[in-house]
Amino acid sequence: MGAGRTSASACSRLRIAYNDCFNRWYTEKYLKGEWDKEECKYELEAYRACVIKNMEDKNLSRLLQAEALTQSGQDDLGQPLHTEDSSE
Repeated sequence: MGAGRTSASACSRLRIAYNDCFNRWYTEKYLKGEWDKEECKYELEAYRACVIKNMEDKNLSRLLQAEALTQSGQDDLGQPLHTEDSSE
């Protein structure tokens, strides 16, 4: 449990900082009609960078690439994915 817990908590402080910032922005600004896309940007980028680095350290970055390709509708070679809905 020790090694898994260490890796899982590597970014926990950054996640908490982002969640706190987001919740504060949502309740204090967004719900009152204020919209600032830059709010919490630093916290999100720091958390995201930490997660990506930890995935790369564990050789899991391939999962991110596969997910990005799936979302883009392409396979590993950049070719369109064929799905049941693609015949429409």
